[in-house]
Amino acid sequence: MEALPVMSGSTTHPAIEVNQRARFEILFAVLLGLFLSALDQTIVGPVLPTIVTDLRGADLYTWVVTAYLLTSTVTIPVYGKLSDLYGRRPMLMAGIVLFLAGSALSGLSQSMWQLIAFRAVQGLGAGALFPISLAVIGDLFTPAERGKYQGLFGAVFGIAFLVGPFLGGFLTDNVSWHWVFYVNVPVGLVSLYLIWHLLPTVKREGSRFNLDVPGVVTLTLAIVPVLIALTLAENGDWTAPGVVGGFLMGIVFLVAFVLAERRAEDPVIPLGLFRNRTFTVSAIATFLATFGFATAIIFLPLWFQVVQNASSTASGYDLFPFLFGLIASSVVSGQVVSRTGHYKWLLVASMAILAVGLALFVNLRADTPDTSLWLWMAVAGIGVGPMMAIFTLIVQNAVPFSLLGTATSDLTLVRQIGTSVGLTVAFTLFENNLTWGLLRTQIVAAGAPAAYVPTTTPAGFNIGQDLTSVGGSSATQFLTQIPAQLQPIFLDGFHQAFSIALGNSMWIGAVAAVIACGASLLLHELPLRATHPAEEAAATLVPVPVEAAD
Repeated sequence: MEALPVMSGSTTHPAIEVNQRARFEILFAVLLGLFLSALDQTIVGPVLPTIVTDLRGADLYTWVVTAYLLTSTVTIPVYGKLSDLYGRRPMLMAGIVLFLAGSALSGLSQSMWQLIAFRAVQGLGAGALFPISLAVIGDLFTPAERGKYQGLFGAVFGIAFLVGPFLGGFLTDNVSWHWVFYVNVPVGLVSLYLIWHLLPTVKREGSRFNLDVPGVVTLTLAIVPVLIALTLAENGDWTAPGVVGGFLMGIVFLVAFVLAERRAEDPVIPLGLFRNRTFTVSAIATFLATFGFATAIIFLPLWFQVVQNASSTASGYDLFPFLFGLIASSVVSGQVVSRTGHYKWLLVASMAILAVGLALFVNLRADTPDTSLWLWMAVAGIGVGPMMAIFTLIVQNAVPFSLLGTATSDLTLVRQIGTSVGLTVAFTLFENNLTWGLLRTQIVAAGAPAAYVPTTTPAGFNIGQDLTSVGGSSATQFLTQIPAQLQPIFLDGFHQAFSIALGNSMWIGAVAAVIACGASLLLHELPLRATHPAEEAAATLVPVPVEAAD
């Protein structure tokens, strides 16, 4: 099996022309690789407290996540650019190999610093998985076809959210936490073999190693300090020297990056992309919409754990209505776009639905009925689903085929940064809402005598930290100073205050979704191409046979 040359006037796909069976086998392999990345995020998160406790590294907890985030984020645009130059196959395989190596080493970790370092290796590979997988869909299918297949990407993430918490909890409880990393290896090896065996390499004619080193270096130096600053800012102190310094350093190197890209012969992020209205509007809307997705997917499990006393695993399954809405709307919206060729008003409607769903959560209280929660989650999930597939589709349709991988990875970069910014802003808003004044008001409203409730924060009581695990050391100590018959009343007040603060924090996601809805109105609806221009493809692409194929 091999990629065939494209003839002028051909109505077939110009990049990868294989038979229908091979096309769907490649699609399965790519989805399997994407599932690998999504599963790692959902399987590790719930059991991370157990891992950190075993390795005695509570003070380094956040860096396990930050190390992975840093390396995966900074490599996204590099992989995208290289995949345009040298083909998707070698870049995707390199990413999977690095990811599997990091997974195996993470499972062997005997200290927190080892785990942090090996998670960084995982991130180096993870940066390739999502954007190049989406780019492969762009190679396999024309823009008019892609919607129904890219809609499956949202479904893959939804399935990973369902499988991950259970599998992580089961392996940790019955085998060892080390296996939450080892489990990636067999899945990844299957995906790696299928991609090597089936996926042809298509690269630009005359491509050579011409990596934009100044651009990569300045982009890295712009992104890394900002992500570190956002991590440090999650405690709510945006004026801390590390936070302010990180943002200032990021701005300085962002300016340097722009200057470097203007002079680069083959820039890692072509600045001309931002003169493309579809790309720019899609990037803005995606950045804002991920605020809502991030707040929902992080805060809701936290509420289930704190207020309803659910386990980490159970709190993941409590999100089922949200995930069902996401999966269904992602798949359906892709089919609708493929059949009708229209997407603008579908995106506008989805952003509006997301805003409504998140606004409903402002009414969250400790005694909110489950049926109301299920409805709110389903509405929010329906709003998120189309975003997962359609923005990528319309960006790929709007840029030259030679920039398909670059544009896809750049949109992924925007989505990842938007998630990080959204989480930090939402956590800051949550901590600002969760004041002792609110706590005292709700405890008294629950029936506790005012004389038993201090008017100021008790010494040593950290509201933000202790209420996220009511039963935290100082929270427990505070409750033991209260008569036993009043302790349930105080706990009810805690839960109500927590719910109000969390609900009010959802406003940031709702407002961002409204702005994303407005941005989507600025889209120009371009016809979805039934094929790529043959002249462009013939001039820029060279098919390379798959040596291992039959």
